[in-house]
Formats: sequence, C-alpha cells, structure tokens
Amino acid sequence: MNTFKLILPFFLIVLLSAFSTAHKYYISNTQIEYVEAKKSIQIITRVFIDDFENVLKERYDATLTFDDDTETIDVYIKKYLKEKLNLKINEIATDAVFLGKEIDMGIVKCYLEIEDVSQVKTIEITNQVLFDLFEEQQNIIKLDINSKKKSYVLTKQKDSAVLNFN
Repeated sequence: MNTFKLILPFFLIVLLSAFSTAHKYYISNTQIEYVEAKKSIQIITRVFIDDFENVLKERYDATLTFDDDTETIDVYIKKYLKEKLNLKINEIATDAVFLGKEIDMGIVKCYLEIEDVSQVKTIEITNQVLFDLFEEQQNIIKLDINSKKKSYVLTKQKDSAVLNFN
C-alpha cells in the first residue's frame, strides 16, 4: 500500500506533463459565397472566442469580455474586421457590412455581406485576422463563386490571394 501511495503522485505528474506539451492551433475559417439571386457576397468568419477576445482586449479595451454588452462587442468586432478582412471584387475595393455575430461552442461566427454585386470575375482577399496576436496563425478561406469552389490558406507571410472565376 505504501508503494502505491508513492507511485500514484509520480504517475499523475507524468500524465499531466504529457498534456501540458499539447500544441494549440491558431486557425480561422472564412466562407465566402456569391448568391446570384440576391446579387450579394455573403461572408461567415469563424474565430475561436478566446483568441478573438484576446485580440480585441489588446487592441481596444483590456477589460472587454464576450459577456459584456453586445453592442460594445459588436462595435469592436466591426472595427477589427474592417481593418483585417478586405475584399476587392473585380479589382474594386468593397466594404463588407457587419450583420452580426453568434457564439457556438467556443467559436464566434461573424456574418458580413457585400451587396449590389452583379457579377464576380475576380476576388482579391486580404485576411490578417489574428496575425497581430499569433505568428503561426492560419486563415482558411473557402469560396463558392459562380458554382466553382476554391479554397486557400493565408498566413502572416502571405496574407492575400487573388482568385479568378471566369
């Protein structure tokens, strides 16, 4: 019994230290879809809530949490995404309208839209979300434009891509 009491703490320390070396991945996912019937580009950006909260705290308000007043959070999200997520449609810079957000299982889903888009020939995407916080951040872009699906991974070293849909 005494041997068991000595081995158990050692076993627990070894077990817990194995989990402490787990690597955290820094990834966001942005879906971009052209809805021809509405002549709009609809965007959903998904970011881990803790990472998003940390970047908003660092840039705007150290006391900020996602438990705060929704209007305050939305102002900061809108401002941050306007600076970090930019699209050019057919070589023309556009402003995506922030429609809102929802939180689902530790992920913040941000909804944006670009209206009055009659056709899409090219899209240039710059996505720098969380690059100011994490060197190893990767932003996955998935597009469904003119019934063509494409995807791209953006990094801090290559934060934009031009995609043709002719």
